[in-house]
Amino acid sequence: MRIGVPREIKNHEYRVGLTPGSVREIVAHGHQIIVEKGAGQAIGLSDELYRAAGAELADSATEVFAQAELIVKVKEPQAEECRLLRPDQAVFTYLHLAPDRRQTELLMASGVTAIAYETVSDAGGRLPLLAPMSEVAGRMSIQVGAACLEKPKGGSGVLLGGVPGVAPGKVVILGAGVVGANAAMIAVGMGAEVTVINRSLDRLRWLDEHFGNRIKTLLATGEAIETSLLDADLIIGAALIPGATTPHLLRREQLRQLRPGSVLVDVAIDQGGCFESSRPTTHAEPTYIVDDVVHYCVANMPGAVPRTSTFALNNATLPFVLAIADKGWRQALLDDRHLRDGLNIHQGKVTCPAVAAAHGFAAVDPEKVLKMKG
Repeated sequence: MRIGVPREIKNHEYRVGLTPGSVREIVAHGHQIIVEKGAGQAIGLSDELYRAAGAELADSATEVFAQAELIVKVKEPQAEECRLLRPDQAVFTYLHLAPDRRQTELLMASGVTAIAYETVSDAGGRLPLLAPMSEVAGRMSIQVGAACLEKPKGGSGVLLGGVPGVAPGKVVILGAGVVGANAAMIAVGMGAEVTVINRSLDRLRWLDEHFGNRIKTLLATGEAIETSLLDADLIIGAALIPGATTPHLLRREQLRQLRPGSVLVDVAIDQGGCFESSRPTTHAEPTYIVDDVVHYCVANMPGAVPRTSTFALNNATLPFVLAIADKGWRQALLDDRHLRDGLNIHQGKVTCPAVAAAHGFAAVDPEKVLKMKG
């Protein structure tokens, strides 16, 4: 198979779909890799490293898209990239289609087979290709939130860990999945007072066993959320419904009840956001203020630490890329129901029920459409 790796063009996005080490493994399986020049330059992965690993180098993204049977990326295809995709091609990347009708329609129009990292599953019902970036984003959420609490950045001037004789800051984490657990770990390590709210008692029990009395856990009821948020300095939005638009856990009219200078970090902004007042921001302009509350809603948070993120992502995606390359994308999807969970769009049809529901499309059975060649 001929696999293409274009340079990412989303605002301040420096990650790359394949590392030279991944390229070497794929080439050893007899496949060809074409990488756009400079794709990994920003994180120390030079063109020379890719060439030494066995990749060909292309002068432009247009050349990569034109030659490849499979496109491997990190972030969702931008509009100009969607227009380079074609029906006999597959793209494997993060898509986050539920809150993004425009991208959904562009991918449908292209006829491409679009496989989303964030909905690929495993035998335990987890999301193995979302997990590494959720780990990064969860840990980052506390450090960026702590920075946003600084007075020059619009925050209340609270130091999360406090100092002797002064109480620490209060952190509330909405969601106890991978993002929430990693956020809790960093917040506890910084000495903050931490509350985690989640709708699963089993998950809360796990957190209690793991953290003991270093955190407080609450079942996610409306009263628990509202009461906890009123007293919080930093609120982390870490709720997730796989593939679907994230429900709003803080309504716009509730915002003015929060402490002035408190901070919202919406890690779920890729899927629409946990807070009604959230809107996507970029690393160039990461925050805005509404009702004296600082909002950090960067849609590609792990892109701020692109070297760590790239290697973490490749650790998870490489086995799937190899399966797709070795078998062809159609057979790989038919053989592996967990990879097939990642199929969101195929030949103009939406195959992910959550995405279809978000946009009012009819969802089609992925296995059925894959067996209908042509």
